[in-house]
Amino acid sequence: MPQGGASVVARGWGWRHAGRRAWALDGVDLRIDPGERVLLLGTSGSGKSTLLAGLAGVLGDADEGEEHGELLVAGVPAREARGRVGLVLQDPESQVVMSRVGDEVAFGCENLGLPRDEIWRRVAEALDAVGLRVPLEHPTESLSGGQKQRLALACVLAMRPGLILLDEPTANLDPDGVAEVRDAVARLAATSDATLVVVEHRVAVWRDLAPRVVALEAGGAVIADGPTDRVLAREGARLAERGVWVPGREPRVPAVVPAAGAPLLTTAELTIARGGRPGRDGRARGGVVVRSGIDLDVAEGEALAIGGANGSGKSTLALTLAGLLPPADGEVRAEPALADGLAPSPIRWRSRELLPRIGTVFQSPEHQFVATTVRDELLVGPRALRDPRADETVDELLDVLGLTALGAAHPFTLSGGQQRRLSVGTALATSPRLLVLDEPTFGQDARTWRGLVSLLNAARARGRALVVVTHDPLLPDALGARRLILEGTAA
Repeated sequence: MPQGGASVVARGWGWRHAGRRAWALDGVDLRIDPGERVLLLGTSGSGKSTLLAGLAGVLGDADEGEEHGELLVAGVPAREARGRVGLVLQDPESQVVMSRVGDEVAFGCENLGLPRDEIWRRVAEALDAVGLRVPLEHPTESLSGGQKQRLALACVLAMRPGLILLDEPTANLDPDGVAEVRDAVARLAATSDATLVVVEHRVAVWRDLAPRVVALEAGGAVIADGPTDRVLAREGARLAERGVWVPGREPRVPAVVPAAGAPLLTTAELTIARGGRPGRDGRARGGVVVRSGIDLDVAEGEALAIGGANGSGKSTLALTLAGLLPPADGEVRAEPALADGLAPSPIRWRSRELLPRIGTVFQSPEHQFVATTVRDELLVGPRALRDPRADETVDELLDVLGLTALGAAHPFTLSGGQQRRLSVGTALATSPRLLVLDEPTFGQDARTWRGLVSLLNAARARGRALVVVTHDPLLPDALGARRLILEGTAA
């Protein structure tokens, strides 16, 4: 287990991404004593993830950005303390590099040059500490999202860092996965002296594990710092007004429930599969069947929220409905109001034909970015359709998404919440009749959440249909959505 917490000191510290005029963080002053447990809050784009990346020593060199001030871990510059810092990110899939659980946990220790016997002793201890009791040879690809996050935490623990950083570790998890990760961190807190810093929007999940709260505003200024319950009680109204998710002060948005119009998309006895390629008949060939017997329909002005456990096939279903994955069996049928003269099978449509009909938001925003600036990313679809209002449309989207000042920034330099808003904007830019959105609200503060929900409700009021995959407990009601729950895990 990790021994000996590491201190954190920031003195006037700042970071500016290459090519940006504005500093992501500027003048940060903060001290965290060894062994403290801190919940780091702030609005979307306030620099929380940038601060964690700086502490982990992974921000890059002068070619990737500019730094000033001091950022120290255990009394030395953060870049020199990498061996003492462990970082767990929000996406469970992005952190797994090995095919077997034991090898995954051993990977970091091997890079530290530890003796073989010591490595495997640490592997066993770390897996036990996070409660992941599976065989060492268990395939990593068969773990649930919550299990993968516990695996990532075990990988960090095995290296025995003095500082553990968790960057929205439950953002993409179902309620069971959230509980798994939270309980694993609770076990860590009870047995380890390591310093712990958690960045999360789900304050209620972490408040009992983090006795101290630090809240940042845009640019990195500390606007609240102190015992968690006292800060939330005394500063809750002010923090909520600035966009922090304060328990009991969650935003509310009146749902828009227009009358359903013409049918747009239906499925009949649909079977979905991962990894398949479309054959000449439009069916998946060579894929792994995930789920079968799916019957659903979506009409103009309707919202359908798809829920279920991690691994239940939600994202695969969304991509199949969007015409990006072929069905393994059964039918995905675009009705005349959506097909508008095309063949009824969306998988057969070309990309330019999809643009005004079905807009898609992937679970991971960075998987769909193709341009080098935020503005150009939003222009991709309208330009492909030769929309004469392209620039005007993009200006409006930049404003409503709160991204106007970042129009010239590279999409990969945005915060996670900003990337998510950009990805939703790219889908809206071509005014498609059907929007298929996978976790559209993750990474949002309370204000940007409210803005995104209002934007989606406005699209629905104009007759657009929404299919939303989400673990967000507030979103279905805010959209007035019907619910489809995929029970259990995928076949």
